[in-house]
Amino acid sequence: MKITSKGQVTIPEHIRKMLGLLPNTEVELEISGDALLLRKASDNERPGKALVTHMRGRAEAGFTTDEIMTLTRGEE
Repeated sequence: MKITSKGQVTIPEHIRKMLGLLPNTEVELEISGDALLLRKASDNERPGKALVTHMRGRAEAGFTTDEIMTLTRGEE
């Protein structure tokens, strides 16, 4: 297996299937001596989930759903 000029490697299909690594799966890397360990990121470490958790409850109730829909549709 070789690293491309962009620093990419291809994980063989049988390994991806065995570990359930689908496209867009978040992974983490860990260095152990001269070895590199790749594993699925836990739910707590996934950036999307962290963002949603961070934003939950921060919105201010300033518009009704109908007002938001009117704004997004460009209606007056």
